[in-house]
Amino acid sequence: MSKTRRRFPVPRRGAATLFALALACPAVAAPAAAQVDARAVIDRVDRMLRGESSRGVATMEVMTENWERRMTMEIWSLGTDYSLVRLRAPQREAGTATLKAVEEIWNYLPRVDRTIKVPASMMGGSWMGSHFTNDDLIKDSRLVEDYDIELAFDGAEAGGVAVWDFRLTPKPEAPVVWGHIDYRIRQADDMPLWARFYDEGGDLVRTIEHGEYTEFGGRLVPGVMQMYPADKPDERTTIRYDELEFDIDIDPSFFSLRTLQRGR
Repeated sequence: MSKTRRRFPVPRRGAATLFALALACPAVAAPAAAQVDARAVIDRVDRMLRGESSRGVATMEVMTENWERRMTMEIWSLGTDYSLVRLRAPQREAGTATLKAVEEIWNYLPRVDRTIKVPASMMGGSWMGSHFTNDDLIKDSRLVEDYDIELAFDGAEAGGVAVWDFRLTPKPEAPVVWGHIDYRIRQADDMPLWARFYDEGGDLVRTIEHGEYTEFGGRLVPGVMQMYPADKPDERTTIRYDELEFDIDIDPSFFSLRTLQRGR
């Protein structure tokens, strides 16, 4: 009897998360095209976009049909289990924070001095009005653990840049929602160019584009990430990294409700 894959309401776990700005691994030289290991390439990119421990400052711009919003955030992360995001600006929301500890998410609202645990019913809701959801923060396993990966294209895109296209298909019983993910990677340095996320019916749900590759601490990483929802092509959320430091001295005790509330 064939296995039936578990399914959850969109979105469950994405291939890129807001806290993936850790970017703690340097780019690794790509193997020759004839020897490309699809699983190894995607694992390198996944680790680069997530990291081990980090601190950073990022600007998030949200553009919708009816309004625009700009926020400055300070972010700390430790592995895949712990993240803390605190707003620096705008002033009226400074101190508002989100804590991820293992699979739980908490929000702190300084204006009313209230800490709220995000319930399961709200996990698909927008994070801070962006096109990312609360559930996008949960990503707690590697792409290579949840997906079978195959090389779909090996050649040059318009402009002559050598790229690989990979198709990621969920493994049986993997706790993911996507029908498949397509990933384009630059061969010269393993820099991700874009990822497209499709539902089970094969319809495009959202696209994440990477660009403005920048050296932080001697490491080349994508300096900008943009999310485009397929059903609202004129809207987007852009995250631009202003500061990044890697391999910082931080441990799980930092990611506590006390730290969340004290406005560090």
